[in-house]
Amino acid sequence: MRFAKIGTDKRIGRKTKIYRSMNEEILQNIATIQERINNACINCDRNPDEVKLLLATKTVPAERIRIALQAGHTLIAENKVQELKEKYEALLDVPHTNHFIGHLQTNKIKDLLKYDVSCIQSLDRLDLAEKLHQRLQFENKTIEVLIQVNTSFEESKFGTSPDNAVELVKQVAQLKTLKIKGLMTIGLFSAEMEKVRKCFRLLKSIQQQIIALDIPNVEMQELSMGMSGDMETAIAEGATIVRVGTAIFGQRPTPDTYYWNENQP
Repeated sequence: MRFAKIGTDKRIGRKTKIYRSMNEEILQNIATIQERINNACINCDRNPDEVKLLLATKTVPAERIRIALQAGHTLIAENKVQELKEKYEALLDVPHTNHFIGHLQTNKIKDLLKYDVSCIQSLDRLDLAEKLHQRLQFENKTIEVLIQVNTSFEESKFGTSPDNAVELVKQVAQLKTLKIKGLMTIGLFSAEMEKVRKCFRLLKSIQQQIIALDIPNVEMQELSMGMSGDMETAIAEGATIVRVGTAIFGQRPTPDTYYWNENQP
């Protein structure tokens, strides 16, 4: 029995070391990203408090997300309703704010609203807005939304077209359960940062057009744009939310294109 206990203790020790290593890695990665945000703000004469770090947790296990939450980094987002559902109970005891940043099918609305999502960043079409409004009316709820705009003009990306963005905002603004807080975009996946910059600059331009119209029930305080590889450019062009996943939690088993592809269910 004595030898069995020693073996168990060794296994526990190894697990503890692995957990500590994972903990340290995630917290160090967050610190690195926060430093990048701070430096980017300094370089363009912005207050770092104006830019929120959103942790993109797609495919990330709940125990890894919990490490970040317990350290006070509490704004997280999922891309798929199924993942939100799977992790909900495991994270329920840790205070956090949940956004949804993936393509939302109308038949998933009822499920999504069960899991305390405070903001849908990917509202991109009127039929989705209308069905979301109907469900929210039924549940006597409201929800914050961002209008997703396809500023890269790629067929593989979701989002309303830039030419239609203002009109969609006007239409959604009439649905009183939906509180428009700003815009979201996904920049061009390119190493040519000036091409990526054009996407972010276009979103900022649309924001300014909408602000000038002073549409009732519309706020344009948020620009959600920029991820691990292009956040500095996004911040320079006015981002108030940057969405970071891989640079914090490590590489995912599936590429980003899986989550932003029109051909995927």
